[in-house]
Amino acid sequence: MKNFKIIDIWVSIILLISFTILSLIKLDYTFLIGYCVVGGWQMISMVVHTLKGWFIHHKAGRYYYELTVAFIAAFTLLGLLFYPVLFFVMIVMLFAAPFMAVYYTWLCYNEVYVKMQRPMSALK
Repeated sequence: MKNFKIIDIWVSIILLISFTILSLIKLDYTFLIGYCVVGGWQMISMVVHTLKGWFIHHKAGRYYYELTVAFIAAFTLLGLLFYPVLFFVMIVMLFAAPFMAVYYTWLCYNEVYVKMQRPMSALK
């Protein structure tokens, strides 16, 4: 578990930084590609965490994050029936998703480097 989580954190950090820099340099649709790549990576990570049962207990940060993503997915599906809802979700997610990606990366970092530490090593 710890190896997967460390790889997950570093891949997320590298993707976030590289697509941010690349988007600022190119100033074209690269932002949307990064949006999909980072979001896809983090969705895979969330599915793995859910299937393995890692840090998804009630009252955990991951639990509330995954609940929020489930609500967003539900509103998106509802938006397929009512286009104004879909348009609203798309506009909100255009601005919220980068912050959500950074928060998810921080959440993974916190799980590995704070929650998984042995008590004595946390005191050092």
